[in-house]
Formats: sequence, C-alpha cells, structure tokens
Amino acid sequence: MLRFRMTVRIHPSWQAALAPEFEKPYWAQLTAFVKAEYAAGPCFPPGRLILRAFDATPFDAVKVVILGQDPYHTPRAAMGLSFSVPEGSRAQPSLQNIFKELATDVGGARTSTDLSDWAAQGVLLLNAVLTVRQGSPASHAKQGWETLTDAVIQTLSEQREGLVFVLWGAYSMSKRSLIDATHHKVLTSAHPSPFSAYKGFLGSKPFSNANAYLRSRGVAEIDWVGGG
Repeated sequence: MLRFRMTVRIHPSWQAALAPEFEKPYWAQLTAFVKAEYAAGPCFPPGRLILRAFDATPFDAVKVVILGQDPYHTPRAAMGLSFSVPEGSRAQPSLQNIFKELATDVGGARTSTDLSDWAAQGVLLLNAVLTVRQGSPASHAKQGWETLTDAVIQTLSEQREGLVFVLWGAYSMSKRSLIDATHHKVLTSAHPSPFSAYKGFLGSKPFSNANAYLRSRGVAEIDWVGGG
C-alpha cells in the first residue's frame, strides 16, 4: 500500500511496479519526514505534485528517462517533473540551456517551459530526490527518496527493453550502474547548469541521439520542440 496521506496521485502501473518499495520501512520513515517538513514551512513541489512524474508517464509508456537531482527550491518553479517549470514562470538557467541545445540539435525554438507534453509522449522526468525545502537545495537528500528512485531506475532497466536513459552531470551518471546498457541506450554528458553546460552539455545532441535510438527500434520518436 502507498500509505502517503498527502493528496498525491500515482498511475496504477507504477503503484504495481513499486508496490514492494511501499512496504519497506524506509518508505514509512520517508513519508513521516516529508509530512513534517511540509508542516514546518514551505517545501516544493506542492504536495499533490510530489509523485507527478509517475502519474504523467505510466510504467509501460516510458521511452526515455531524464534524470535530475532534486526539485527547484524557489517558489512557482517545481512542478513534479525534472527540469520543468509551470507555464508563465521564468525558465530556470538549466532549462534555458536545455532549450539552447535543443534548438541546435533538432532545430526549432521551444518556448513552453512546461514539459508535460514530453511526459505525455513517454519521457519520464524523474528527480532522484522528489522534494525540497524552500531556499535549501538538497535539504531532503539522504532521507529515502534516493532508495525509491534507484528502485525506479533499476525496475525499468530490468522489466523494460530499449529505453533511453539521459544522465546529465556527475550525480546522474553515478546511477549508471543501475542500468543494463546491453538492453538500453545510456546518454551521458555534463549538466546543463550554467556552471557546466559549456563543458560538454552543449553540443552533446541528446535529443537527436535519443530519437535515433527509438527510431532504430521502430518506436515513435519524441517531438521535443512541440508545445511552444
């Protein structure tokens, strides 16, 4: 049983895939920590969106996984999908660089900061840590979220075939051992953060490379530019 009393949604396919995790002691400890943090002060994303990635992209629909670290820690930014920002909010610097690379990689300028259309096409926009305290990046790290999201990556690797895992930056690349690269495509590069984007992210062509792999397997490509 999920046993998460905050108002969250999770697709039934993920509920089934992750059922063993929700019965482990760490999950009860994690949910107690998250509830206490949200009661104590502003945290992000809003409670109802904490597990949004799992509701927006069903388990059997996943084609691509884009792994982030933890949610944006400023108001009106985090929305439960890694790197995505609600429409009408300013694109965060990492997202600006993602769009810059997208334009040079596949052509076309994307202006919509809400990446829900990617999620609807099968892109699991997953952060390793799913909550954060306002103004305090990584404040909810090492509380149990990583155990859950490591299980997500490993379950996808073991139970699905021919996925694309996009790992940006050293932290995301540390998860590479969870993925069976003989059955999946793993794309790695520097992080799109302004501190590292020019050290290998820009010019890495993750979007066209992901689509080329999907196309080689007869799977519908992702329309990365659509939505704006």
